[in-house]
Amino acid sequence: MTESTSSAAGDGSAARKIAVVGSGYMGGGIAQVLALGGARVALADVSAEIAQKNYDRLLVESDEFVAAGLFPEGSTAILKANLWAAKDIEEAVAVADFIEEAVPEVLDIKHKTLARISAASRPDAVIGSNTSTISIADLAEAVARPERFLGVHFSNPSPFIPGVEIIPHAGTTPETVAASRELVHAAGKQTAVVKDVTGFVLNRLQYALFHEAAQLVEQGIATADDVDTLVRTTFGFRLPFFGPFAIADMAGLDVYDFCYKSLQTGFPERFATPKILSDLVEAGKLGTKSGAGFLNVPAERTPELIAYRNKAYVAMQKLLDELGPAPIN
Repeated sequence: MTESTSSAAGDGSAARKIAVVGSGYMGGGIAQVLALGGARVALADVSAEIAQKNYDRLLVESDEFVAAGLFPEGSTAILKANLWAAKDIEEAVAVADFIEEAVPEVLDIKHKTLARISAASRPDAVIGSNTSTISIADLAEAVARPERFLGVHFSNPSPFIPGVEIIPHAGTTPETVAASRELVHAAGKQTAVVKDVTGFVLNRLQYALFHEAAQLVEQGIATADDVDTLVRTTFGFRLPFFGPFAIADMAGLDVYDFCYKSLQTGFPERFATPKILSDLVEAGKLGTKSGAGFLNVPAERTPELIAYRNKAYVAMQKLLDELGPAPIN
């Protein structure tokens, strides 16, 4: 099915045109997100047959999601109108405004794919990579006009995880960043712009937690099940609503400073107090109780913030009770 012969999408011909190269589980999910957001999305893979097979799978999957109440009614019809399987990369990207590369995390495969994409795409098309581990600057070496290239990192499962990392390299233009954020926001997602460093932000945080958790289990301090229970039911319970800086501000930065000193009695290097924290405490900026901290929430808004926090936690517990325990054990 080609773009020129598959414009059954009502206003699809006027919609933003996107190509997703790599139609597997991750790329297919990204394509669903963007197509449901109103874009006209081409799927491409190593062959037309694989692209078509994954196109068919995404429609079946959409029907299942609708039946389960995970996608709105009518989603499959929107996908049929907005999503199409290209015969190859070149056809997929030829008229695209934005191209998302979602092939395996192997530098050589990504380089070869990005070279094909940049050779066949419009010179003004924005090119994003869904890499979660590879330097964006290293990937940019394969892209013609690398100023239009950046990381656009969706998380798995992309239809249901709302956050997307936007990762420019040193040569990415501000216009490219802005266009990518606008495109992701149009699909109902949220973005955070981060620098091109090893692990970016998401995986540095995720793997830092896992590293400490693994050490606790290795040392016999707690079982894997007990660690998971504590994460889910204590600080992890807060995370859907507040990030680490908001949580620290509400707890009190002087409290955090004291806790770091306590941790240093057993782990002097691993839990060295961050200078950014010490500087705030020394300046008397202790979080919400002083009206200034990492996020500078005015002190007069503290009652409103606490009321929201309490309401959010109770609602979260009700949701968890309704869902029941995860089918792990």
